[in-house]
Amino acid sequence: MRRGLALLAALLVLALSGVWAAPALAWGAEGHRAIADVAWANMQPKTRAAIRDLLRAAPLLDTPECRMAKFRDAAVWPDCIRREGRRWAFTAPWHYQNGPVCAGDFVETRNCPGGACVTTMILAQRAILANRAKPQWERLAALAFVAHFVGDVHQPLHTADAGDRGGNSEIVSNAGMLGGDEDTTLHALWDTLMVRRALAGGVWLDRTYSPAERAALGAGTPTDWARESWSIAVTTAYPQALGHRACGAPMPASVAISASAVQADVPLVRDRLTRAGLRLARMLDATLG
Repeated sequence: MRRGLALLAALLVLALSGVWAAPALAWGAEGHRAIADVAWANMQPKTRAAIRDLLRAAPLLDTPECRMAKFRDAAVWPDCIRREGRRWAFTAPWHYQNGPVCAGDFVETRNCPGGACVTTMILAQRAILANRAKPQWERLAALAFVAHFVGDVHQPLHTADAGDRGGNSEIVSNAGMLGGDEDTTLHALWDTLMVRRALAGGVWLDRTYSPAERAALGAGTPTDWARESWSIAVTTAYPQALGHRACGAPMPASVAISASAVQADVPLVRDRLTRAGLRLARMLDATLG
């Protein structure tokens, strides 16, 4: 217990001192809600009942600006509470694990200071959620973290880095033409604009998937999912922005991405959101169902 408290204190000091600069919020609220909706539509009724029971403890978390009335609210809560500052600052590094793009592969133990990164925190928070001896409010917070981090680990630029804080240091110079704001970064392009394109036109991902689809799309471990995302960043996200592989060359302050490249990524983004939702449903069924 003393070791755990010491680690928590160290993480808090580092977060407050700015050693870890928090990246943009992954997928944005729209993406996290879409993932939660897919999960909700595909989890067991017993799991949904357990989640509804946990949600009754929301007032005990004392986060009135970040309420949790529904499961889809819980999936956004971990980003919302980061805006409260010092109280939740220590959770900032839990949202990502930026593997170097030149490393040749994604290695779970790399870029995970003190074990505080997205792949390890999915499992750590799941353990809290599964522990029925814990207070309901603590298990509810763990539910929110699991729902959110499973989404985060499916965002390619939350698992890869080219010395640019996962794409946070590159402004997309033609973002306005793509439908974004002038200060849109490469990271934010994947967080928000890509999701809006993927969900545009009334696209509904939250249908009930067949057992075969759930088996094909919902398998794997958090490390497997992170490795998938890292590979997409290395082979797609960075090359589209730079015109070449992001390895060995200084990263520019701004990049331009063609509208056709953004549109070509729509099926990929839909696939990442869907896989995240089905994998979250599977994890929660195993934990609560």
